[in-house]
Amino acid sequence: MRAGAWDEDMDTQIRAEVTEFIVTNYLFGEVSRAPRDEVSLVDEGIIDSTGVLELTEFLGSHFGIEVSEAEALPQNLGSISDFTEFVMSKGRPPGAGGRGRRAGSRE
Repeated sequence: MRAGAWDEDMDTQIRAEVTEFIVTNYLFGEVSRAPRDEVSLVDEGIIDSTGVLELTEFLGSHFGIEVSEAEALPQNLGSISDFTEFVMSKGRPPGAGGRGRRAGSRE
């Protein structure tokens, strides 16, 4: 599979899984209330600071991503798009095969 196709497929999968987690855990399963990808989850009142911590734990348990204190910033964790881009920047999830991408790389 081409790297670009992998990235596109993974981007879609990550967005879907993060959205599902948010809908299930913060919106009581109401899919119709799912925020657009770029909406600030905190500013819209969907999650609070505890929710951000829970989402970072989800990233760790679900995607194998460790989030350092220095990385726990709104530009990394503010919206579904931010979460998706952050996961993608940390590299391919275990079992995805191939070489991982690192933050700042432009494969």
